[in-house]
Amino acid sequence: MNYPVLDPVATGAKIRELRIRNHLRVKDIRRFMGFESVQAIYKWQRGESLPTVDNLVALSRLFGTPIDEILQCREEESESSLLPVYALY
Repeated sequence: MNYPVLDPVATGAKIRELRIRNHLRVKDIRRFMGFESVQAIYKWQRGESLPTVDNLVALSRLFGTPIDEILQCREEESESSLLPVYALY
């Protein structure tokens, strides 16, 4: 069974892409978010960390895009299903 897993590197690349598409600098996002420094934003863009849910909401509004367009996933195959096969019938 495949299930989606957040991909921090692809999500970071998407944040960078959206920032550039919206003609924003990293320090513009820092100012909008009320951060003291730009380090968190650079960590997002490098895929070293993911924004918190409240920061995702803020980025979504800033970029004018849904959160699910910001978050990027990959499919991973599970070795065992959470439900036994007979429970699916």
